[in-house]
Amino acid sequence: MLNYIWLALVVLAVLIGGWMDKFKDVTDGAFDGAKTAVTIALGLIGIMALWLGVMRLAERCGLVQRMARWLRPVMRRLFPDVPAEHPAMGSMLMNIAANMLGLGNAATPLGLRAMRDLETLNPRPGVASNAMCTFLAINTSSVQLIPTTAIALLAAAGSRNPTAIVGTALLATSCSTLVGITSVKLFEKMRAFRLPEIEPRPDRSAAIGEQEVAPAPGDTTDGTAPPVAAEAVVPQPAWWGSALVWLLTAFFVVLFVRMVWPGLFGLPLSPEAAAQNGFVRGVNAISLLAIPFLLSFFPLYAAVRGVKVYEEFVEGAKEGFGVVLKIIPFLVTMLVAINMFKGAGGIDLLTRALTPVLAPLQFPPDLLPLSLMRPLSGGASLAIFTEMVQRLGPDNIVTLMAATIFGSTETTFYVVAVYFGAVGVKQTRHAIPAGLLADLAGIIAAVIICRAVLG
Repeated sequence: MLNYIWLALVVLAVLIGGWMDKFKDVTDGAFDGAKTAVTIALGLIGIMALWLGVMRLAERCGLVQRMARWLRPVMRRLFPDVPAEHPAMGSMLMNIAANMLGLGNAATPLGLRAMRDLETLNPRPGVASNAMCTFLAINTSSVQLIPTTAIALLAAAGSRNPTAIVGTALLATSCSTLVGITSVKLFEKMRAFRLPEIEPRPDRSAAIGEQEVAPAPGDTTDGTAPPVAAEAVVPQPAWWGSALVWLLTAFFVVLFVRMVWPGLFGLPLSPEAAAQNGFVRGVNAISLLAIPFLLSFFPLYAAVRGVKVYEEFVEGAKEGFGVVLKIIPFLVTMLVAINMFKGAGGIDLLTRALTPVLAPLQFPPDLLPLSLMRPLSGGASLAIFTEMVQRLGPDNIVTLMAATIFGSTETTFYVVAVYFGAVGVKQTRHAIPAGLLADLAGIIAAVIICRAVLG
């Protein structure tokens, strides 16, 4: 699937660019895409090192396995091929939670770690497993509680109620997630996306990165999944250790209450907070406190359980460099094709072609460029949305539809390139069709819901 899409983008870019005399824009797009890919990848190194270090601490103290056990019924239905207490379960849960809170800096490294964990269970190197496709579909359509970027742009433009899109985006992204999960489960049963026969599995160090060493004792090379390691045995903390953990948790609970209901502490409510309801203030507070809490809670929890936090954090951080290096070729390949197609005017051509078809369906033509660009490029779709806010005004119904679309869909091709590139997957199977269907559902739902709620 990805082979055909990539080839179509490149060939169409050359043909359209030649016909419209835009070869210079096509060439500049190719070079800009290559530079952007490397810039994005290098920018991930530090963030990857940070969050992989935190995740290693969470694993060593048994916290990831505990999280996976708590949500075992839901995760078992979504990922029946993944053992209930495998580290991948915890990594996926933390990634989904980060996406819901809009914590992009944390969500991407955690998602890459989840893909690497899933690759340890994949008997077909280079081919996306059913679990990988399901995780990608959930990731590209993940429910987002607060579309912070869209709200910030509306507020900066002087919107009377920039948080009006919170409810519409939540409903639209819920529809997107439901369609994404349903479609990925249906596609995996179709003959066109059926898994190929198992071939002998090579050394996993070539598939996952240099940080992977020789197979663990009992690992097999006949295509069967390696055994899952049991939860690490860690000593129970002393009473004072548990007290420290609870005190830290209580401290953040107090901070949360003070941010949501400052009147309880005799503090005035800011004008911005006064315009928001309790739910919005609560989610904003969680988004602000989540990363400081995780960065302090995990090391403290690991320390009181006898984990050598500094040494383990360093070992986890080392993995980030190998992962990012594997991403670069995949990211360059995808962004070059996308930027060539955009530079040739392919998006504008599609917009003009689809406008007469969608106009009778009451789909605003102004939304077409954003809808077509959103699965391809986050930066370009952000620029399109910003231009719409300035041109139509922040309180225009079409602008609010665009804000809802921006907050309820994802850059599917970018996510595919980064996540599958981290584990060397070249056959993406049904991941892209499921992700695009989820994006389409989010766009349609955004228009319908905004007309019903805001129109």
